[in-house]
Amino acid sequence: MSVFKGQPMDIAANIKQIQERIAAVCQSCGRDPDEVRLVAVSKKKPAAAIEAAVTAGQTLLGESYVQECVAKIETVKAAAEWHFIGALQSNKVKYLRGKVAMIHSVDRFSLAEEIDRQWGKDNACVDILIQVNLGEEESKSGTTASDLIALVKQVARLQHVRIKGLMALPPWEADLEEVRPYFRQLRELAEQIDALALPNVTMQELSMGMSHDFEVAIEEGSTLVRVGTAIFGAR
Repeated sequence: MSVFKGQPMDIAANIKQIQERIAAVCQSCGRDPDEVRLVAVSKKKPAAAIEAAVTAGQTLLGESYVQECVAKIETVKAAAEWHFIGALQSNKVKYLRGKVAMIHSVDRFSLAEEIDRQWGKDNACVDILIQVNLGEEESKSGTTASDLIALVKQVARLQHVRIKGLMALPPWEADLEEVRPYFRQLRELAEQIDALALPNVTMQELSMGMSHDFEVAIEEGSTLVRVGTAIFGAR
């Protein structure tokens, strides 16, 4: 049992409960639970909390801030797969090179170019997702739905990135049925892109759904759910 911000949090039990909820919603909507991966979002949480999660079998981790991400990768010695999920400035990409398996938040060609340039230094490739700002909220990153296909076509020409799908952070809604259309829209956009059969592009991943709405996201096709609070407690 670990204590964070005065709240006793049994991280292993939380992860088990979330995995059970993922399995239950997959069963109810006829999906294979193996199609859905849990990304434990550990931003602003200590390395000890992450190590507890990894010990419990949660080896896919997500971070939102570059400096914190790099520090944790260097501190947490347990084998894990790290994804960067936050807004990313081009001048910070170099710090992530070779350290993360996927970047969820590519929203402009200049950022994709810098990722390509940095991974090219190692003659390597990195998987990326294109982030779409479905609610067109000024406070959030992401390309617009109308500009998405043009951006995908541009990025697809780069040699050191592989587009694996889309990511969205839709508007927060207390009524989950109000957020469902955004998740559905992201899936439909992925289907449109998939139909183009572009080289270097697959739509195998949809990164959508967080602690309060991941079950609805799974019903609409999510393959990566980003869960922090329900695992580690409030930040």
